[in-house]
Amino acid sequence: MNLNAKSLRPFIGAKDFEVSRSFYRDLGFEETVLSHDMSVFKSGDTAFYLQKAYVKDWIDNTMLFMEVDDVNRFWDELLALKLTDKYETAKISPIRYEDWGSECFVHDPSGVLWHFGEFTM
Repeated sequence: MNLNAKSLRPFIGAKDFEVSRSFYRDLGFEETVLSHDMSVFKSGDTAFYLQKAYVKDWIDNTMLFMEVDDVNRFWDELLALKLTDKYETAKISPIRYEDWGSECFVHDPSGVLWHFGEFTM
C-alpha cells in the first residue's frame, strides 16, 4: 500500500495553554488559533496541534523530532532566544553528535521533549 502521505501533524498537550502558546511563538512557530482550546503551529510545511489538555503521563512521554537544515545554526539561534530565562520550566540541552547526525534538545514548559536534528546519512 502506498499512503501518499503529505504531512504528519501530531497533537500535543499543555500544562498551561497560554504559556505554551507564547513559548512556541517565541521559538519561531506561526500560530493559527482554531478554537479557545486548540491552535496549530507551523514552520514551513511542518505543523503540530497544541491542545489545552494535560495528562502528566502523556506529556512526560511525548517526544518529537524536527529535522532542521543546520543544527549548529539552530543551536546558536536557540541560545539567543533565552527561552530558559523567560520560561522557568523550559530546558535546553546542547548538541550531541552521533553516527547518523546531530541533535539538540528542548523541553517545552509542560515537559514535551523536542529533538531538533540534522541527518548526515
